[in-house]
Amino acid sequence: MAHVTATGVTSASRIPRPSLVPGPESVVHLLQATVRRGEAVLLDAVNWDVQADERWVVLGPNGAGKTTLLQLAAAALHPTSGRVHVLGERLGAVDVNQIRPRIGVSSAALASRVDPTEKVRDVVVSAGYGVLGRWREEYDALDFARAQELMDAMGVAALGDRTYGTLSEGERKRTLAARALMADPELLLLDEPTAGLDLGGREDLLARLSRLAVDPSGPTTILVTHHVEEIPLDFSHVMLMKAGRVVAAGPIERALTEETLAETFGMTLRLDRQDGRYFAYAAR
Repeated sequence: MAHVTATGVTSASRIPRPSLVPGPESVVHLLQATVRRGEAVLLDAVNWDVQADERWVVLGPNGAGKTTLLQLAAAALHPTSGRVHVLGERLGAVDVNQIRPRIGVSSAALASRVDPTEKVRDVVVSAGYGVLGRWREEYDALDFARAQELMDAMGVAALGDRTYGTLSEGERKRTLAARALMADPELLLLDEPTAGLDLGGREDLLARLSRLAVDPSGPTTILVTHHVEEIPLDFSHVMLMKAGRVVAAGPIERALTEETLAETFGMTLRLDRQDGRYFAYAAR
């Protein structure tokens, strides 16, 4: 098991120099993005650029601003100040309804809105119309074939006729991941996709996300988590956050170190890597 410490990485080099405008391959671009709610600053002058071929993990403690950041990327929230571009469009200068169908989202907020009596197959296929559950929409054989393909990829193919409320937590997470991919999104946002799962459920879902990460036709992906153990194999970049600010960002091999973890979580931690996976624990 390899021990991971910083080598030649100064505090100033942890955060890349911001570009003033998004490049041609930028999928998400933030420049001095700040979000305030009353006196509270949820995000504080965040700079970030996500390229089309990158797979990002956003890591930090509770209250770090991770979910707020994801809401900006989902075009579900506008910054109080600063600039945010998503899929080449600047928030505030575009009808967000034009870009939201190009974004797949899986989150606890979405899970809470799913009707527990809805069939699993319908939870997945209805994402093609951007709605939750079937109502008056008409779906064809191609829609259902696509839903079945994604359910198979996420390990819930046999559950199509089950109702969502009868699923285990792991089955629900995998169902929502399949749903998030239904519309062939250009951007996939996963907010704590393994939260609440047991060890087997977590490892199963991480393995599926790893396979998605290396699929050349797969979407640009941003995954939010509290734990380095939940970083899937083959994810390329990481952003560490604390109190609404960026501690470090960049390729995982450079940005994720014992030093940046200690600053992020406010305690001395050991960081090890084995078989491409990361593990953190308190120093003794």
